[in-house]
Amino acid sequence: MRRAIACAKRGRRHTAPNPTVGAVLVQDGRIVAEGWHRKFGGLHAERECLADARAKGVDPAQCAMFVTLEPCTHHGKTPPCSDAILEAGIRTLFVGALDPNPIAKGGAALLREHGLDVHTGIETRACEDLIADFRTWQTTLRPYVILKMAATIDGKIATRTGHSQWVSGPESRRAVHELRSRVDAVIVGGGTFREDNPGLDVRLDDAPEGLRQPLAVVVTRTLPADPEKFSLTTRRASETIFWTTEAAAASSAADDLRARGARVWGLPTDDSGINVDAGLVRLRSEARCLRVLCEGGGGLALSFLASDRIDEFRLFLAPKILGDAEARHLFTGRSPQTMDEAITLRTAESRPCGADTLIIYRREAD
Repeated sequence: MRRAIACAKRGRRHTAPNPTVGAVLVQDGRIVAEGWHRKFGGLHAERECLADARAKGVDPAQCAMFVTLEPCTHHGKTPPCSDAILEAGIRTLFVGALDPNPIAKGGAALLREHGLDVHTGIETRACEDLIADFRTWQTTLRPYVILKMAATIDGKIATRTGHSQWVSGPESRRAVHELRSRVDAVIVGGGTFREDNPGLDVRLDDAPEGLRQPLAVVVTRTLPADPEKFSLTTRRASETIFWTTEAAAASSAADDLRARGARVWGLPTDDSGINVDAGLVRLRSEARCLRVLCEGGGGLALSFLASDRIDEFRLFLAPKILGDAEARHLFTGRSPQTMDEAITLRTAESRPCGADTLIIYRREAD
């Protein structure tokens, strides 16, 4: 199953809005064929694996199949994978995660009814993490939201003067650009927009040909009165969206931004500020964004976490210590009195990234 998971990850960039899935065939304890869902509209992982078996002269009826997501049961762009497994004569199936799609789910039960020996719950958490984005698309109206932050060991994202170049090392910064290349929009708060003047684009020497730059989204109550100062409103205006209050969206500053080609969305507000849920839903329905990346700052990042809007949190932890209580914190904006009030996450993965450590967190409930 771990090999099937590794195969699945090879298709992650191209399968949306389908899930990321991998499959392998095992005969006499050896993996003899493998496949993964390569792109939306293409063969699913099970059919890719069976095609690999045919090309290698392997008889699937003599093998067990391991698949990260239960085989589908419905006719979509391709026929049901459950049918392909039955036609291949496979008698034993190992399944990682069950399908959250109400239309396609039920493959494991269906195959049991046809006499297959079906085992579920194999590396379930890792397989469910593979389809975390797909689950979000199936159960909500918003995009899959990734939070990215970089911090020192003592949890600082900048010095007390705001200097932050660079907290993380070159390998981590490259990883961030690769991450941007896989999302449809990058979101920052107004403070980050004004202080850092970010471009929020992908800057890689070896960027894929035809790469579409992600949209830039700025969450701010105060629209820029001097848009000539900012990269987003001069160089990328047509790819930039401002989320602001309904009153600010009707201002002359908003009209100036729109004249430059930017979009200004007036969103409802509540006690916690601008209703970003409304913005996220609109990003998906109107701008066709399936994956978005929030890059802070600390206040916006905390608001996303506290309101359970983050599906995946990628923290680049640098082996540096500032030791300054006045330096800027990774998160800021809450005043809990006990540890019971802490926001709790689950460590899904941890690995070196140059001199830094990349830690991937997910919601504790996932």
